[in-house]
Amino acid sequence: MPEMIKLQKFVDELPILKTLSPKKRSNGWTYYEVTMKEFTQKLHRDLAPTRLWGYEGTYPGPTFDVMQYETVFVKWINDLPKKHFLPVDTTIHGSEITLPEGRTVVHLHGGRTPPHSDGYPEAWFTRNFEQTGPLFEREIYAYPNLERATTLWYHDHTIGITRLNIYAGLAGFYLIRDKHEESLNLPKGRYEVPLLIQDRSFNPDGSLYYPSCPDNKEVCTPYPSLVPPFDADTILVNGKVWPYMEVEPRKYRFRMLNGSNSRILTLKLDSGQPFYQIGTDGGFLEQPVEINEIVLGAAERADVIVDFSRHTGQTITLKNVTKSASPETTDVMQFRVTVPLRSKDTSSIPAYIGKINRLTKSMAQKTRDLPLIRLKDQYGRSLNLLSGKMWNDRISEVIEEGTVEIWRLINVIDDDPHPIHVHLVDFQILERQPFDVAHFQRTGKLLFTGPAVPPAPYEMGFKDTVQTPFGYVTSIIARFGPFTGRYVWHCHMLEHEDYEMMRPFEVVKAQDRRKR
Repeated sequence: MPEMIKLQKFVDELPILKTLSPKKRSNGWTYYEVTMKEFTQKLHRDLAPTRLWGYEGTYPGPTFDVMQYETVFVKWINDLPKKHFLPVDTTIHGSEITLPEGRTVVHLHGGRTPPHSDGYPEAWFTRNFEQTGPLFEREIYAYPNLERATTLWYHDHTIGITRLNIYAGLAGFYLIRDKHEESLNLPKGRYEVPLLIQDRSFNPDGSLYYPSCPDNKEVCTPYPSLVPPFDADTILVNGKVWPYMEVEPRKYRFRMLNGSNSRILTLKLDSGQPFYQIGTDGGFLEQPVEINEIVLGAAERADVIVDFSRHTGQTITLKNVTKSASPETTDVMQFRVTVPLRSKDTSSIPAYIGKINRLTKSMAQKTRDLPLIRLKDQYGRSLNLLSGKMWNDRISEVIEEGTVEIWRLINVIDDDPHPIHVHLVDFQILERQPFDVAHFQRTGKLLFTGPAVPPAPYEMGFKDTVQTPFGYVTSIIARFGPFTGRYVWHCHMLEHEDYEMMRPFEVVKAQDRRKR
């Protein structure tokens, strides 16, 4: 770990992310081209420009702002160097020395997309599509945008180096709107602000620091080596270290995304005022939830309203009060209520947002028990697996299109809750129930030690990523479809995802399942 650079907090203004414009637009569809480039960008007033990789040469990438059912075509163009500037471990599967380092593939996180456009980890490609992965299908992706109004994000998903590519800057927002959202009278325009929260460490010359060895060792075998989940020592929002935002005394809508490699965030305002959470990963909740703290695992989102109307002249700090946070990473950003009110605030916090059609246990055709376990590899490093299986093992989750399944995620790994992400579907959390870990490890059978706990009120919407605490069975339920093909589910701690804690699943038509 380099000597930590002392950077002054709250000296840079929060960047407002630019919205991407399409190259072509016609009735019902739009076409975009997005180029991944290497560039430098100042991330703090007192840092030299930092070498980054980003979409359209910016970090974060520009924001997509699209309508429900609008078909969006995107040509993702790789214009990155052949060599990575972060340490590549060539001993892990999918990152062998024979593979190009400057490879990428883009995943629309939370999108219900056909498999050819999902960003399958082995569908990677290099500059000018000179080399492609074994499951690469097409240069132009198609997004049907079937989701309700929601906050999605797009990011790199390349097998073996996702942690490096996202850390280098390959991430951005993708917002879907619908007519119902327009009727809700929420804060909008300059009063609706996406916030991408990530952590990074820096070398004295301003370059990104990412460790080459576990446990801060100077020498390790192999070298460089994959490291356990890495929590860096500074917090960035929209690409600035500890920024500030000048706001009016009125309501604002913030779309918060934890885009960190692994860090868990517990967000709180030091003024003591509440957040009014109106949405989560998969769109709106049925009604707002007044909450003082928001817990976000990696990749989770929270759509919130903050009312500054009674705080004129105050400075309010958004804090990360997670127990594991260091003194440096307890601060996230600052709100300064110093801008005079431009006009009367006519926006509102709706008492009721809209009905969510819930799936129930009785609707499920199948229940799967899926343990999260930890082994050691030949180098003594942690090897975290889903159902005890490696990435290349035979596909064990084959699901008929349109069926409802319950997945019971059984976590016997003693560390932070693993954020499990399932592609293709929006699921609902049914419950979490404590069990005897030692008994399960000894017998493979569940012995529950307490009653099932329902999801928190702010988790009662649709989700695509769920926190799975140690010693609990976390049960989720989803209807699989509307597309068939090969998808993945994985831990969204990126260091785990890159090293075998990811598995394919396949959705098939009923007649195809019967043939197997």
